[in-house]
Amino acid sequence: MDDAVPEAPPAAEEEPAYDPAAPAPLNVPRTPTGDADVDAALGRLGDADHLATDGHVEVYEDVHRGLRDALTALDVRPGPPAPPTPPGPRS
Repeated sequence: MDDAVPEAPPAAEEEPAYDPAAPAPLNVPRTPTGDADVDAALGRLGDADHLATDGHVEVYEDVHRGLRDALTALDVRPGPPAPPTPPGPRS
């Protein structure tokens, strides 16, 4: 008779607990707009994929600020030159 103790089966690796606040890619498609400022702001949304949900607010506020600045810049850009003023009557 053998007094050897049988070896215990290897323990299964425990799966990590599900954490709803853990970073997870959103996989939201971002189509280029052709405007460098807008595309940069939208590209920044990808940073949220690597952050826990409590870090998303900072990214979203930054993107919002960038988009708002891009819209404001549209109002500042000079338009076409004004047409010349017709000559008025001479006094």
